Amino acid sequence: MPAPFDLSPLLQIMLLGVLLALLPLLWVGYRQRRGNPMPWVRALTLLTLFLTFDLILFGAFTRLTDSGLGCPDWPGCYGNASPLGAGADIALAQSAMPSGPVTQGKAWVEMVHRYLATSVGVLILVLTAAAWWRRWQARTIALHRSNSPWLPTLTLAWVCLQGAFGALTVTMKLFPAIVTLHLLTGLLLLSLLCLQWVHSEKRDAAAARVAVGPGMRRLLWLTVAALLLQLALGAWVSTNYAVLACTDFPRCQNSWWPLMDFQQGFELWRELGFTAGREVINFAALTAIHYLHRLAADLVLALLALLAWRLNAVPGLRQASRWMALLTGLQLATGVANVVFDWPMLAAVLHTGGAAALLLVMTWTLASSRAK
Repeated sequence: MPAPFDLSPLLQIMLLGVLLALLPLLWVGYRQRRGNPMPWVRALTLLTLFLTFDLILFGAFTRLTDSGLGCPDWPGCYGNASPLGAGADIALAQSAMPSGPVTQGKAWVEMVHRYLATSVGVLILVLTAAAWWRRWQARTIALHRSNSPWLPTLTLAWVCLQGAFGALTVTMKLFPAIVTLHLLTGLLLLSLLCLQWVHSEKRDAAAARVAVGPGMRRLLWLTVAALLLQLALGAWVSTNYAVLACTDFPRCQNSWWPLMDFQQGFELWRELGFTAGREVINFAALTAIHYLHRLAADLVLALLALLAWRLNAVPGLRQASRWMALLTGLQLATGVANVVFDWPMLAAVLHTGGAAALLLVMTWTLASSRAK
């Protein structure tokens, strides 16, 4: 087994991340030369947002293909910048454990995920530097007011935290609490980038935020809070591989209240598959993890449906209402498909993507509206 941390390939991986980040940077520059009306910072923010969303989907694919330990050290693969240089080590690990987590294919999936994550980090660094440069420009020539650079700075700090959880995911061998935090910080990174996009759009387009009543505003915040709780529960289901604890719907194990062990199921600081006392986690605990997520989904779906209906009557937020309704339907369909069709890859990835998209829509709606 290699050492959990081997920083020798770090510089090479960072350089590869920079090279990958140059592709979207060059694309944005090319669009500017062709007279694209969107200011380059706004265009780069939108592109980074899109790539971060793709990274979350690819992270879900990495987890679902059991590729999270395809390279059991960090940041490289057996001390190399790519699986190409680790062929002998990978073959040895695979021969020692043919059904284990290490194969050439899984190693490439894991390393591509790390390369993409590094490139997103580089793009966020560029956006932060641009924000501070524009602030310095505004103070120097005193011609216009710029947005605060502190939101991009917070986003940069957050992506560093996300990277730290990514490293711990590998070095702590898929510790459920760490993997859950890694997914949640990725989703919140998406929200921070969405906020940057909305702020730059409102400033550059001089667009006013939509005024809504205090009741609507409270419903928005309540739905966001419930959605975040549901995202955490969903991440806990996925990281504990509890999706198939119930294989029927709407009941579970042919019961409306199956045997459940909430104490074991929600014991947070423990290794994957074990309790804190190093006992094998029982099936009733996995059932509790799954079923609580399903019960909370009823509340969240009801709140989303109510909010979508109310927002449809607000000019300026009808598009958000329609997206909310569409994504709520997608989440219901893919959630049921995961259970009754034995957790198919497409439905599982779409379920993660739908959750991320719902959080984006909610973030955009909050940032684009204000209380009367």
